[in-house]
Amino acid sequence: AVVGHTNAGKTSLLRTLTRRVDFGEVSSRPGTTRHVEAVTLRVEGRNAVRFLDTPGLEDAVALLAHVATLAGDTRLARIRSFLAGPEARGSFEQEAKVLRALVDEADAAFVVIDTREPVLPKYRDEIELLAACGRPLMPVLNFVRDAASREEPWRGMLAESGLHAVVRFDAAAPFTGAERDLYTDLGTLLPQRREELRAVIAHVEREADERRAEACRLIAAQLVDCAALRDEIQGDDWDDAARRQCAVEQLREKARARAQRGVEALLSLYGFRAGDAAEAPLPALEGRDSADLFNPDLLKRAGLQLGSGAVVGAALGVVADLAVGGASLGAGAALGGTPGGLLSQGWGPFGRRVMGLLSGVHELSVEDAALYVMAQQQLHLVHALEQRGHGADAPPVAASGGAPGHGDGDDDDAMRSVARAVVATRPARAHPEWARQGGLRERLAGPSGEYTETVDAAADALQDAASALGTRAA
Repeated sequence: AVVGHTNAGKTSLLRTLTRRVDFGEVSSRPGTTRHVEAVTLRVEGRNAVRFLDTPGLEDAVALLAHVATLAGDTRLARIRSFLAGPEARGSFEQEAKVLRALVDEADAAFVVIDTREPVLPKYRDEIELLAACGRPLMPVLNFVRDAASREEPWRGMLAESGLHAVVRFDAAAPFTGAERDLYTDLGTLLPQRREELRAVIAHVEREADERRAEACRLIAAQLVDCAALRDEIQGDDWDDAARRQCAVEQLREKARARAQRGVEALLSLYGFRAGDAAEAPLPALEGRDSADLFNPDLLKRAGLQLGSGAVVGAALGVVADLAVGGASLGAGAALGGTPGGLLSQGWGPFGRRVMGLLSGVHELSVEDAALYVMAQQQLHLVHALEQRGHGADAPPVAASGGAPGHGDGDDDDAMRSVARAVVATRPARAHPEWARQGGLRERLAGPSGEYTETVDAAADALQDAASALGTRAA
Protein backbone atom coordinates (compact mmCIF):
# COMPACT_ATOMS: atom_id res chain seq x y z
CA ALA A 1 0.00 0.00 0.00
CA VAL A 2 1.19 3.53 -0.77
CA VAL A 3 0.05 5.77 2.08
CA GLY A 4 0.71 9.22 3.49
CA HIS A 5 -0.74 12.63 4.01
CA THR A 6 -2.63 14.51 1.32
CA ASN A 7 -0.54 15.73 -1.64
CA ALA A 8 2.64 13.98 -0.51
CA GLY A 9 3.16 12.57 -4.03
CA LYS A 10 1.75 9.03 -3.69
CA THR A 11 0.21 8.85 -7.17
CA SER A 12 3.28 10.48 -8.72
CA LEU A 13 5.49 7.84 -7.10
CA LEU A 14 3.37 5.07 -8.59
CA ARG A 15 3.39 6.64 -12.03
CA THR A 16 7.17 6.72 -11.87
CA LEU A 17 7.53 3.16 -10.55
CA THR A 18 5.13 1.65 -13.08
CA ARG A 19 5.84 3.99 -16.06
CA ARG A 20 2.07 4.47 -16.27
CA VAL A 21 1.46 8.11 -17.15
CA ASP A 22 -2.27 7.39 -17.37
CA PHE A 23 -2.59 6.05 -13.82
CA GLY A 24 -4.60 8.14 -11.38
CA GLU A 25 -4.73 11.91 -11.31
CA VAL A 26 -1.80 14.09 -10.31
CA SER A 27 -2.74 17.55 -9.07
CA SER A 28 -1.76 20.18 -6.55
CA ARG A 29 -5.38 20.22 -5.30
CA PRO A 30 -5.75 18.64 -1.87
CA GLY A 31 -7.30 15.19 -1.68
CA THR A 32 -7.11 14.39 -5.40
CA THR A 33 -7.18 10.61 -4.77
CA ARG A 34 -10.51 9.78 -3.12
CA HIS A 35 -10.58 5.99 -3.46
CA VAL A 36 -8.14 3.11 -3.25
CA GLU A 37 -6.88 2.37 -6.76
CA ALA A 38 -4.75 -0.62 -7.72
CA VAL A 39 -1.98 -0.75 -10.34
CA THR A 40 0.17 -3.77 -11.12
CA LEU A 41 3.83 -3.93 -12.11
CA ARG A 42 4.34 -6.75 -14.59
CA VAL A 43 7.64 -8.58 -14.95
CA GLU A 44 8.25 -11.00 -17.82
CA GLY A 45 4.54 -11.13 -18.59
CA ARG A 46 3.34 -11.84 -15.06
CA ASN A 47 2.03 -9.73 -12.21
CA ALA A 48 4.92 -9.11 -9.82
CA VAL A 49 3.89 -6.29 -7.47
CA ARG A 50 0.41 -4.93 -6.82
CA PHE A 51 0.37 -1.35 -5.56
CA LEU A 52 -2.60 0.21 -3.78
CA ASP A 53 -2.81 3.99 -4.18
CA THR A 54 -4.72 5.31 -1.17
CA PRO A 55 -6.37 8.63 -0.26
CA GLY A 56 -4.53 11.08 1.94
CA LEU A 57 -4.87 10.93 5.70
CA GLU A 58 -6.68 14.15 6.52
CA ASP A 59 -7.53 14.10 10.24
CA ALA A 60 -5.11 11.77 11.98
CA VAL A 61 -5.15 13.71 15.26
CA ALA A 62 -8.89 13.26 15.85
CA LEU A 63 -8.87 9.67 14.57
CA LEU A 64 -6.01 8.61 16.86
CA ALA A 65 -7.86 10.09 19.83
CA HIS A 66 -11.03 8.22 18.80
CA VAL A 67 -9.22 4.89 18.31
CA ALA A 68 -7.72 5.19 21.80
CA THR A 69 -11.24 5.05 23.29
CA LEU A 70 -12.18 1.79 21.54
CA ALA A 71 -12.11 -1.70 23.00
CA GLY A 72 -9.18 -3.97 22.25
CA ASP A 73 -6.10 -5.41 23.95
CA THR A 74 -3.70 -4.31 21.19
CA ARG A 75 -3.33 -1.39 18.84
CA LEU A 76 -4.31 -3.60 15.89
CA ALA A 77 -7.43 -4.79 17.74
CA ARG A 78 -8.50 -1.19 18.32
CA ILE A 79 -7.91 -0.40 14.61
CA ARG A 80 -10.16 -3.34 13.69
CA SER A 81 -12.82 -2.08 16.10
CA PHE A 82 -12.71 1.29 14.37
CA LEU A 83 -13.03 -0.30 10.91
CA ALA A 84 -16.09 -2.23 12.08
CA GLY A 85 -17.75 0.82 13.62
CA PRO A 86 -20.01 3.55 12.18
CA GLU A 87 -17.30 6.24 12.15
CA ALA A 88 -15.45 4.28 9.45
CA ARG A 89 -18.43 4.96 7.18
CA GLY A 90 -18.94 8.49 8.41
CA SER A 91 -16.61 11.24 9.54
CA PHE A 92 -13.44 9.14 9.09
CA GLU A 93 -14.39 7.45 5.84
CA GLN A 94 -11.22 8.52 3.98
CA GLU A 95 -8.91 7.37 6.76
CA ALA A 96 -10.80 4.06 6.99
CA LYS A 97 -10.07 3.34 3.30
CA VAL A 98 -6.36 3.73 3.98
CA LEU A 99 -6.26 1.61 7.15
CA ARG A 100 -8.47 -1.11 5.67
CA ALA A 101 -6.20 -1.45 2.64
CA LEU A 102 -3.19 -1.73 4.91
CA VAL A 103 -4.78 -4.23 7.35
CA ASP A 104 -6.65 -6.46 4.89
CA GLU A 105 -4.66 -6.38 1.65
CA ALA A 106 -1.08 -5.19 1.96
CA ASP A 107 2.17 -6.98 2.82
CA ALA A 108 3.79 -3.64 3.66
CA ALA A 109 3.42 0.10 3.10
CA PHE A 110 5.42 2.84 1.46
CA VAL A 111 4.81 5.91 3.63
CA VAL A 112 5.32 8.83 1.24
CA ILE A 113 6.45 12.01 2.99
CA ASP A 114 6.59 15.49 1.51
CA THR A 115 9.78 16.71 3.17
CA ARG A 116 8.90 20.32 2.34
CA GLU A 117 6.27 20.20 5.07
CA PRO A 118 7.17 21.02 8.68
CA VAL A 119 7.10 18.08 11.10
CA LEU A 120 3.75 18.80 12.73
CA PRO A 121 2.00 16.74 15.47
CA LYS A 122 -0.58 15.50 12.95
CA TYR A 123 2.16 13.75 10.99
CA ARG A 124 3.44 12.02 14.12
CA ASP A 125 -0.11 10.80 14.71
CA GLU A 126 -0.30 9.54 11.11
CA ILE A 127 2.81 7.42 11.68
CA GLU A 128 1.36 6.06 14.94
CA LEU A 129 -1.93 5.12 13.25
CA LEU A 130 -0.15 3.40 10.36
CA ALA A 131 2.20 1.53 12.72
CA ALA A 132 -0.83 0.26 14.64
CA CYS A 133 -1.92 -1.72 11.57
CA GLY A 134 0.86 -4.26 12.14
CA ARG A 135 2.47 -4.05 8.71
CA PRO A 136 6.12 -3.13 7.95
CA LEU A 137 6.44 0.55 7.04
CA MET A 138 9.00 1.95 4.58
CA PRO A 139 9.18 5.76 4.74
CA VAL A 140 9.85 7.29 1.29
CA LEU A 141 11.22 10.82 1.51
CA ASN A 142 9.87 12.84 -1.42
CA PHE A 143 10.89 16.24 -2.83
CA VAL A 144 14.24 16.05 -1.04
CA ARG A 145 15.92 18.05 -3.83
CA ASP A 146 13.62 21.00 -3.25
CA ALA A 147 15.23 24.02 -1.57
CA ALA A 148 12.45 23.93 1.04
CA SER A 149 13.13 20.30 2.05
CA ARG A 150 13.30 19.59 5.78
CA GLU A 151 14.85 16.17 5.44
CA GLU A 152 16.81 16.05 8.70
CA PRO A 153 13.87 16.93 11.02
CA TRP A 154 11.81 14.27 9.26
CA ARG A 155 14.55 11.68 9.71
CA GLY A 156 14.70 12.56 13.39
CA MET A 157 10.94 12.13 13.86
CA LEU A 158 10.94 8.81 12.00
CA ALA A 159 13.83 7.52 14.12
CA GLU A 160 11.91 8.44 17.28
CA SER A 161 9.02 6.39 15.89
CA GLY A 162 11.30 3.39 15.36
CA LEU A 163 11.53 3.78 11.58
CA HIS A 164 15.21 3.74 10.68
CA ALA A 165 15.08 2.21 7.18
CA VAL A 166 14.32 5.22 5.01
CA VAL A 167 14.51 5.64 1.22
CA ARG A 168 15.07 8.92 -0.61
CA PHE A 169 12.97 8.80 -3.79
CA ASP A 170 12.18 12.13 -5.36
CA ALA A 171 9.02 11.73 -7.47
CA ALA A 172 10.04 14.81 -9.47
CA ALA A 173 13.64 13.75 -10.11
CA PRO A 174 14.41 10.20 -8.96
CA PHE A 175 17.99 9.49 -7.98
CA THR A 176 20.08 7.05 -9.97
CA GLY A 177 19.45 3.65 -8.38
CA ALA A 178 16.48 4.88 -6.33
CA GLU A 179 14.17 2.11 -7.57
CA ARG A 180 16.78 -0.52 -6.79
CA ASP A 181 17.16 0.86 -3.26
CA LEU A 182 13.40 0.95 -2.79
CA TYR A 183 12.90 -2.73 -3.63
CA THR A 184 16.11 -3.84 -1.89
CA ASP A 185 15.07 -2.25 1.39
CA LEU A 186 11.54 -3.60 0.98
CA GLY A 187 13.08 -7.06 0.65
CA THR A 188 14.77 -6.52 4.02
CA LEU A 189 11.38 -5.76 5.58
CA LEU A 190 9.76 -8.71 3.78
CA PRO A 191 12.33 -11.54 3.79
CA GLN A 192 9.72 -14.01 2.52
CA ARG A 193 9.39 -11.85 -0.64
CA ARG A 194 13.10 -11.14 -1.08
CA GLU A 195 13.72 -13.39 -4.08
CA GLU A 196 10.66 -12.04 -5.88
CA LEU A 197 11.83 -8.50 -5.26
CA ARG A 198 15.30 -9.33 -6.57
CA ALA A 199 13.63 -10.40 -9.80
CA VAL A 200 11.82 -7.06 -9.88
CA ILE A 201 15.13 -5.20 -9.42
CA ALA A 202 16.72 -7.15 -12.29
CA HIS A 203 13.70 -6.36 -14.46
CA VAL A 204 13.82 -2.64 -13.64
CA GLU A 205 17.52 -2.42 -14.53
CA ARG A 206 17.10 -4.46 -17.72
CA GLU A 207 14.12 -2.34 -18.74
CA ALA A 208 16.14 0.85 -18.23
CA ASP A 209 18.89 -0.47 -20.52
CA GLU A 210 16.36 -1.48 -23.17
CA ARG A 211 14.63 1.90 -22.96
CA ARG A 212 17.91 3.74 -23.52
CA ALA A 213 18.78 1.49 -26.48
CA GLU A 214 15.37 2.17 -28.03
CA ALA A 215 15.83 5.91 -27.44
CA CYS A 216 19.16 5.84 -29.29
CA ARG A 217 17.56 3.97 -32.19
CA LEU A 218 14.78 6.56 -32.39
CA ILE A 219 17.33 9.40 -32.47
CA ALA A 220 19.42 7.52 -35.04
CA ALA A 221 16.39 6.96 -37.30
CA GLN A 222 15.57 10.64 -37.07
CA LEU A 223 19.14 11.60 -38.02
CA VAL A 224 19.04 9.24 -41.00
CA ASP A 225 15.68 10.73 -42.00
CA CYS A 226 17.10 14.25 -41.93
CA ALA A 227 20.32 13.20 -43.69
CA ALA A 228 18.20 11.84 -46.55
CA LEU A 229 16.19 15.07 -46.94
CA ARG A 230 16.56 16.64 -50.40
CA ASP A 231 15.02 19.72 -51.96
CA GLU A 232 15.75 20.92 -55.47
CA ILE A 233 16.10 24.56 -56.45
CA GLN A 234 16.29 25.84 -60.01
CA GLY A 235 19.26 27.92 -61.13
CA ASP A 236 17.28 31.15 -61.43
CA ASP A 237 15.93 30.76 -57.90
CA TRP A 238 19.39 29.91 -56.61
CA ASP A 239 20.82 33.09 -58.08
CA ASP A 240 18.14 35.17 -56.33
CA ALA A 241 19.20 35.58 -52.68
CA ALA A 242 15.64 35.98 -51.34
CA ARG A 243 14.27 32.94 -53.16
CA ARG A 244 17.32 30.90 -52.21
CA GLN A 245 16.85 31.82 -48.54
CA CYS A 246 13.15 30.89 -48.79
CA ALA A 247 14.09 27.44 -50.12
CA VAL A 248 16.66 27.03 -47.36
CA GLU A 249 14.09 27.96 -44.72
CA GLN A 250 11.59 25.45 -46.09
CA LEU A 251 14.14 22.68 -45.70
CA ARG A 252 14.99 23.89 -42.21
CA GLU A 253 11.31 23.64 -41.25
CA LYS A 254 11.18 20.05 -42.48
CA ALA A 255 14.19 19.24 -40.31
CA ARG A 256 12.70 21.04 -37.28
CA ALA A 257 9.42 19.16 -37.71
CA ARG A 258 11.28 15.86 -37.73
CA ALA A 259 13.22 16.90 -34.64
CA GLN A 260 9.98 17.71 -32.82
CA ARG A 261 8.48 14.35 -33.79
CA GLY A 262 11.62 12.77 -32.38
CA VAL A 263 11.09 14.64 -29.09
CA GLU A 264 7.50 13.42 -28.91
CA ALA A 265 8.61 9.83 -29.56
CA LEU A 266 11.15 10.07 -26.73
CA LEU A 267 8.59 11.53 -24.32
CA SER A 268 6.23 8.68 -25.15
CA LEU A 269 8.98 6.09 -24.71
CA TYR A 270 9.71 7.40 -21.20
CA GLY A 271 6.04 7.50 -20.25
CA PHE A 272 5.32 11.20 -20.63
CA ARG A 273 2.68 13.01 -22.64
CA ALA A 274 3.64 15.98 -24.78
CA GLY A 275 0.36 17.75 -24.00
CA ASP A 276 0.65 17.65 -20.21
CA ALA A 277 1.66 20.89 -18.53
CA ALA A 278 4.01 18.94 -16.25
CA GLU A 279 5.56 17.06 -19.14
CA ALA A 280 5.88 19.74 -21.81
CA PRO A 281 8.12 19.30 -24.85
CA LEU A 282 11.72 20.35 -24.51
CA PRO A 283 11.78 24.16 -24.72
CA ALA A 284 14.99 24.08 -26.75
CA LEU A 285 13.03 22.73 -29.71
CA GLU A 286 10.26 25.30 -29.60
CA GLY A 287 12.07 27.92 -31.68
CA ARG A 288 14.27 29.65 -29.12
CA ASP A 289 17.16 31.21 -31.02
CA SER A 290 19.71 30.15 -28.42
CA ALA A 291 19.09 26.45 -29.06
CA ASP A 292 17.68 26.36 -32.58
CA LEU A 293 19.06 23.57 -34.75
CA PHE A 294 20.26 26.17 -37.25
CA ASN A 295 21.72 28.77 -34.93
CA PRO A 296 24.89 29.88 -36.77
CA ASP A 297 27.11 29.86 -33.71
CA LEU A 298 26.01 26.36 -32.72
CA LEU A 299 26.53 25.10 -36.26
CA LYS A 300 29.97 26.65 -36.43
CA ARG A 301 31.00 24.96 -33.19
CA ALA A 302 29.50 21.64 -34.29
CA GLY A 303 31.23 21.97 -37.65
CA LEU A 304 34.57 22.48 -35.96
CA GLN A 305 33.97 19.41 -33.83
CA LEU A 306 33.27 17.45 -37.01
CA GLY A 307 36.45 18.82 -38.56
CA SER A 308 34.54 20.62 -41.28
CA GLY A 309 35.10 24.29 -40.47
CA ALA A 310 31.46 24.94 -41.47
CA VAL A 311 31.59 28.18 -43.47
CA VAL A 312 28.52 28.22 -45.68
CA GLY A 313 26.73 25.92 -43.26
CA ALA A 314 27.27 28.30 -40.36
CA ALA A 315 25.60 31.05 -42.36
CA LEU A 316 22.74 29.12 -43.93
CA GLY A 317 22.10 26.16 -41.65
CA VAL A 318 21.81 23.88 -44.68
CA VAL A 319 24.24 23.51 -47.53
CA ALA A 320 23.83 23.40 -51.29
CA ASP A 321 25.89 20.73 -52.98
CA LEU A 322 28.02 22.81 -55.35
CA ALA A 323 30.81 20.34 -56.01
CA VAL A 324 31.92 20.43 -59.59
CA GLY A 325 35.32 19.38 -60.89
CA GLY A 326 36.72 18.72 -57.44
CA ALA A 327 35.67 22.06 -55.88
CA SER A 328 33.33 22.15 -52.90
CA LEU A 329 31.73 25.46 -51.89
CA GLY A 330 30.66 24.95 -48.29
CA ALA A 331 32.73 22.61 -46.18
CA GLY A 332 30.69 20.02 -44.31
CA ALA A 333 28.50 19.34 -47.33
CA ALA A 334 26.27 16.36 -47.89
CA LEU A 335 28.88 13.71 -48.66
CA GLY A 336 31.57 14.72 -46.26
CA GLY A 337 32.49 18.31 -47.03
CA THR A 338 35.63 17.57 -49.06
CA PRO A 339 36.22 16.65 -52.69
CA GLY A 340 37.30 13.20 -51.55
CA GLY A 341 34.19 12.90 -49.42
CA LEU A 342 32.00 13.58 -52.43
CA LEU A 343 33.36 10.45 -54.07
CA SER A 344 33.18 8.30 -50.95
CA GLN A 345 29.60 7.28 -51.66
CA GLY A 346 30.34 6.10 -55.20
CA TRP A 347 29.61 7.70 -58.55
CA GLY A 348 25.81 7.40 -58.24
CA PRO A 349 24.87 10.31 -55.94
CA PHE A 350 27.79 12.44 -57.16
CA GLY A 351 26.78 11.83 -60.76
CA ARG A 352 23.21 12.85 -59.96
CA ARG A 353 24.42 16.14 -58.54
CA VAL A 354 26.67 16.83 -61.54
CA MET A 355 23.82 16.09 -63.94
CA GLY A 356 21.53 18.32 -61.94
CA LEU A 357 24.01 21.19 -62.01
CA LEU A 358 24.52 20.80 -65.75
CA SER A 359 20.76 21.21 -66.18
CA GLY A 360 20.67 24.21 -63.81
CA VAL A 361 19.28 22.39 -60.74
CA HIS A 362 20.84 22.64 -57.28
CA GLU A 363 20.12 20.30 -54.37
CA LEU A 364 19.65 21.42 -50.79
CA SER A 365 20.34 19.02 -47.94
CA VAL A 366 20.73 19.23 -44.17
CA GLU A 367 24.32 19.80 -43.14
CA ASP A 368 26.24 17.40 -40.90
CA ALA A 369 26.67 20.14 -38.29
CA ALA A 370 22.88 20.48 -37.92
CA LEU A 371 22.60 16.70 -37.46
CA TYR A 372 25.27 16.95 -34.78
CA VAL A 373 23.32 19.66 -32.93
CA MET A 374 20.13 17.61 -33.22
CA ALA A 375 21.78 14.47 -31.86
CA GLN A 376 23.34 16.34 -28.95
CA GLN A 377 20.08 18.04 -27.97
CA GLN A 378 18.13 14.83 -28.00
CA LEU A 379 20.77 12.87 -26.09
CA HIS A 380 20.56 15.50 -23.38
CA LEU A 381 16.77 15.13 -23.43
CA VAL A 382 17.16 11.36 -22.92
CA HIS A 383 19.51 12.04 -20.02
CA ALA A 384 16.97 14.46 -18.50
CA LEU A 385 14.08 12.01 -18.91
CA GLU A 386 16.07 9.22 -17.26
CA GLN A 387 16.26 11.40 -14.16
CA ARG A 388 12.70 12.70 -14.28
CA GLY A 389 9.72 11.37 -12.33
CA HIS A 390 6.02 11.89 -12.80
CA GLY A 391 5.81 14.28 -9.88
CA ALA A 392 7.70 16.96 -11.81
CA ASP A 393 5.77 20.19 -12.34
CA ALA A 394 8.16 21.95 -14.73
CA PRO A 395 9.29 21.16 -18.29
CA PRO A 396 12.36 18.93 -18.59
CA VAL A 397 15.58 20.87 -18.97
CA ALA A 398 17.93 18.99 -21.24
CA ALA A 399 20.83 21.24 -22.12
CA SER A 400 21.98 24.76 -21.39
CA GLY A 401 23.19 25.42 -24.89
CA GLY A 402 22.85 23.59 -28.14
CA ALA A 403 25.84 22.08 -29.85
CA PRO A 404 28.30 20.13 -27.76
CA GLY A 405 31.56 21.71 -26.81
CA HIS A 406 33.92 22.04 -23.94
CA GLY A 407 31.92 25.00 -22.67
CA ASP A 408 28.81 22.85 -22.31
CA GLY A 409 30.44 20.23 -20.13
CA ASP A 410 30.30 17.30 -22.55
CA ASP A 411 33.40 15.15 -22.39
CA ASP A 412 35.54 14.23 -25.37
CA ASP A 413 34.30 10.63 -25.50
CA ALA A 414 30.69 11.78 -25.78
CA MET A 415 31.50 14.34 -28.49
CA ARG A 416 33.51 11.85 -30.52
CA SER A 417 30.68 9.33 -30.30
CA VAL A 418 28.12 11.89 -31.49
CA ALA A 419 30.43 12.69 -34.41
CA ARG A 420 30.65 8.97 -35.23
CA ALA A 421 26.85 8.77 -35.25
CA VAL A 422 26.64 11.63 -37.75
CA VAL A 423 29.26 10.03 -39.99
CA ALA A 424 27.31 6.76 -39.84
CA THR A 425 24.26 8.47 -41.40
CA ARG A 426 26.07 9.35 -44.63
CA PRO A 427 24.73 6.43 -46.69
CA ALA A 428 21.35 8.21 -46.36
CA ARG A 429 22.69 11.00 -48.59
CA ALA A 430 22.35 8.61 -51.54
CA HIS A 431 18.77 7.63 -50.59
CA PRO A 432 16.36 10.59 -50.61
CA GLU A 433 13.51 8.07 -50.57
CA TRP A 434 14.41 7.21 -46.96
CA ALA A 435 12.99 10.59 -45.91
CA ARG A 436 9.57 9.67 -47.30
CA GLN A 437 8.89 6.26 -45.80
CA GLY A 438 6.38 6.80 -42.99
CA GLY A 439 7.08 7.18 -39.28
CA LEU A 440 10.21 6.31 -37.34
CA ARG A 441 8.75 3.35 -35.46
CA GLU A 442 7.17 1.85 -38.59
CA ARG A 443 10.47 1.93 -40.45
CA LEU A 444 12.43 0.54 -37.52
CA ALA A 445 10.02 -2.39 -37.38
CA GLY A 446 10.45 -3.13 -41.09
CA PRO A 447 12.70 -5.70 -42.74
CA SER A 448 16.46 -5.34 -42.40
CA GLY A 449 18.50 -3.83 -45.18
CA GLU A 450 20.80 -0.88 -45.84
CA TYR A 451 18.40 1.51 -44.06
CA THR A 452 18.31 -0.61 -40.91
CA GLU A 453 22.08 -1.15 -41.00
CA THR A 454 22.63 2.60 -41.24
CA VAL A 455 20.29 3.28 -38.30
CA ASP A 456 21.95 0.55 -36.23
CA ALA A 457 25.44 1.95 -36.87
CA ALA A 458 24.35 5.44 -35.79
CA ALA A 459 22.48 4.03 -32.77
CA ASP A 460 25.57 2.13 -31.58
CA ALA A 461 27.58 5.36 -31.59
CA LEU A 462 24.78 7.21 -29.79
CA GLN A 463 24.70 4.51 -27.11
CA ASP A 464 28.37 5.15 -26.47
CA ALA A 465 27.67 8.88 -26.21
CA ALA A 466 24.74 8.32 -23.87
CA SER A 467 26.90 6.10 -21.65
CA ALA A 468 29.61 8.77 -21.51
CA LEU A 469 27.05 11.44 -20.55
CA GLY A 470 25.51 9.15 -17.92
CA THR A 471 28.88 8.35 -16.38
CA ARG A 472 29.77 12.03 -16.18
CA ALA A 473 26.43 12.84 -14.49
CA ALA A 474 26.74 9.97 -12.04
